[in-house]
Amino acid sequence: MSQYPPEIRAVLESSGIELYEAIVEAGSMPAADPRIAEGGEYAEALGVLDELGLIRRDSDNKEQWLPVDPAAVQSRVVAPMSHEGARLLEESSEWARDFGTLTQAWRRSPASDKTGPFSYFREYEVRSFISALVAECEEEMLTAQPQAGRRPELLEATARQDGALLERGARIRTLYQHSARRSTATREYAAKMTQLGAEIRTLDEFFNRMIVIDRRVAVIPSPSDLRVALAVREPTVVAYLVDVFERSWERARPFTNSDSAVLKDIAIEQRAMTMRMLVEGHSDPVAAKRLGVSPRTYAGYVADLKREFDVETRFQLGYVIGQQGAHEEPQQAEG
Repeated sequence: MSQYPPEIRAVLESSGIELYEAIVEAGSMPAADPRIAEGGEYAEALGVLDELGLIRRDSDNKEQWLPVDPAAVQSRVVAPMSHEGARLLEESSEWARDFGTLTQAWRRSPASDKTGPFSYFREYEVRSFISALVAECEEEMLTAQPQAGRRPELLEATARQDGALLERGARIRTLYQHSARRSTATREYAAKMTQLGAEIRTLDEFFNRMIVIDRRVAVIPSPSDLRVALAVREPTVVAYLVDVFERSWERARPFTNSDSAVLKDIAIEQRAMTMRMLVEGHSDPVAAKRLGVSPRTYAGYVADLKREFDVETRFQLGYVIGQQGAHEEPQQAEG
């Protein structure tokens, strides 16, 4: 491990570089300078520069600090980290190879079938189980991700994992709702993954979360508790879930397609979905979830429709839409 903790680099970046630049610009700095005295604004930064060897006392005048060429220091500080990183990468690769051998042995043994074709995983187990499945994926991963509220840090971790899968030559197809296009983090993830070869599409209607690995294992949430996931290995059920995905995939639109005609069609589809939720009488939280947006955003959709159809109440809006049909345009008032 590095002999320098992260706190050292944090001080270097926050004030150490600034102090070093000041010393370089002046050629030296008196040890009595109040900025580097105890309690001064650069006192901590001075200690870090001294510890790293980026400054030294003037041999002719011990009361002066002189700068040291960073190139002479870099190899001493950074090289051990690089060597340690290479060693850890090699060791992690060996561990992964060993566990791969163990996994193959498990799959060949009768013990692997003791849980049957269905297995439940709870809370903290879910992510590690899915990560292991993705690491083993050889041909194709299908994912259905309703709603757009995925945390940026989770998307970053997913991008690293999915990028490694694509580099192995496997295929990725991901399905989002149209609302995912409003998320900056999701757009950035989609752009990056698409460049690497993934296919990503969006759909107007709601669907359940699902991951299918190599068409042999599907992971779906438990209907009674979203913190619990169900792993399905029964071939007939997995084939059925893949068929559901394929049907939705055919109706979906490419995420990266930003043509005005496509965006207009998407807006029309979201409008129609909002109208359908109103006609069917769903509550705002339920309707918002089905559209993959927040209740506040859904309320904005409803307000726009009330103005569009020139009505005051939600009841009137639902009645007018029901009379005209969810896909019809509002009648223009006669002049």
